[in-house]
Amino acid sequence: MTESPIVIQNVYVMLAYAFRTINSDRTESIGQEDFEHLHDLLAEILLRGINRQVKRGLYRAFVGVSEELPTVRGQIDMAQTLTRSARTRGRIVCNFDEYLSDIPHNQALKAVIVLLIKHGNVKAERKRSLRRVLPYLEEVTYVSPSSIRWRDLDIHRANASYRLLLGVCELVTRGLIPTKDAGNSKLESWFSEETMSSLYERFLREYFAFHHPELSPAAPFVSWDFDKASASGAHQLPTMKTDLVLQKGVRTLIIDAKYYSNSMQLYRFGGKSTVHSGNLYQILSYVKNLDVEASGDVSGLLIYAQTTADIQPELDVVIQGNRIGALSLNLNTPWKELRDQLERIPEWLDG
Repeated sequence: MTESPIVIQNVYVMLAYAFRTINSDRTESIGQEDFEHLHDLLAEILLRGINRQVKRGLYRAFVGVSEELPTVRGQIDMAQTLTRSARTRGRIVCNFDEYLSDIPHNQALKAVIVLLIKHGNVKAERKRSLRRVLPYLEEVTYVSPSSIRWRDLDIHRANASYRLLLGVCELVTRGLIPTKDAGNSKLESWFSEETMSSLYERFLREYFAFHHPELSPAAPFVSWDFDKASASGAHQLPTMKTDLVLQKGVRTLIIDAKYYSNSMQLYRFGGKSTVHSGNLYQILSYVKNLDVEASGDVSGLLIYAQTTADIQPELDVVIQGNRIGALSLNLNTPWKELRDQLERIPEWLDG
């Protein structure tokens, strides 16, 4: 059974925003295609990106090499030279740097291509295309996908074109897939909601950074508004890190992105559905500690990814002078409609 192409296209748009490639000319062309499975989409992104990268040249870096040579190159490793002298007469062990493509960034690309070929739900034609890419990575060592340390793969100006490629590779290894359950499309990860939650947060943050820089989108820390004169053990207070903060004049909106399989909780007394109490306490705490002057100019909004449940978050109340709300974004809808939903969020800054 195949998944909704609308959902998969939205995943690509979310990826493009999250990894800051939305202004690329490939966004529109890929977004218009129909893909039967998310692995097909991810494979296509890798195919186009790697082919483009091969034309401009794979990213290379200096790698430390130790090798036995007939002449000196770099620095002589005297200890190793003496140790091996009995069996390698006339040769010298040298340590030197070499400019190579066999670096972790390209190793990650190769590992995920092999993973998609062997285990991905990818059309046979795309698998053949993936195999045709492998010869360009012949000098790159194959490593196990589970051994890749994603946080160590730094992205900077020289390799910025790898940002989306490595982001996609990480999602593949984490097992991000859409599934179809009881006729309703939804996004799930194989292991947990953590991967999709992280993508959802980054998508929201980068969407507003790209389209609404005038709202100064940021994700700052909120400081606790406590009495410092009488405080003890204040270092034990938990950190308050926002997902997104928008500002317009004197008004501030704190946004917390939530991606759950169940966006509402069932209240055990009375059986009614309510907003998750922990989420509500969290956003209220952020708002109250930022609005130190109790002006009421700070609001808080929980934005959930819409589920297939009958009841969705639609909260809009004023608590002790501050506007607090919760709503859901329907990711299973054409991008234009999803964008319209996003564009209504800044209205919360109008009071």
